[in-house]
Amino acid sequence: MLRERISPNISEFLRYLALHQEADDKLPSLNELSKELNISVASLREQLEVARALGFVEVKPKTGTRRLEYSFAPAIRQSLGYALALNDEHFRKFAEMRNHLEAAYWHEAVKLLTEEDKTELKNILNKAWEKLNRVNIQVPHEEHRKLHLIIFRRLDNPFVIGILEAYWDAYENVGLNMYAGGYEYLQEVWKYHQVMIESICNNQFEVGYEALVKHTDLLYHRP
Repeated sequence: MLRERISPNISEFLRYLALHQEADDKLPSLNELSKELNISVASLREQLEVARALGFVEVKPKTGTRRLEYSFAPAIRQSLGYALALNDEHFRKFAEMRNHLEAAYWHEAVKLLTEEDKTELKNILNKAWEKLNRVNIQVPHEEHRKLHLIIFRRLDNPFVIGILEAYWDAYENVGLNMYAGGYEYLQEVWKYHQVMIESICNNQFEVGYEALVKHTDLLYHRP
């Protein structure tokens, strides 16, 4: 099996996790695992910390170590966070990749959406316009994030989902969620979102695709 062929390239602890997927989520104690894997407790602690940072396990004082469902996002957050600390320009490059990824998966993703998903998208759109039409305008960032992630959430691809989730975390980390860019800019962004959602609900996926591609370019021209 492919899983067995690649397992020698990872740590003993990660190999254990991969080869015991059918077991209970709660893992044995460090002493038990140390004996089973034939490595020192100190080495096991180091490997466990790596697994925790990558989001593979959760460690709590009272409940011990528990396996988590696989997600690609934690690993990206770690690397991207370091990249942004080195150079803010890395966000623009990561955003470009994310934009291409959304465009590439648009048609596949929207065809998988359920009626419940479409209703949720319409509710998010209404809430965003409500915030924008208040006397004291609010930036509908939470709605912006939710809208994009819902569109792609039915994809059976943890790597695509992980990249998209990490993008929004980085978006917030660099402060773009706090900077409106002006009322006219926000109006334009959400007009594109409205076209995207209406096209999804009416099965006019190409119209939505064109709106997606046009609106992602707005980030680079925001005032």
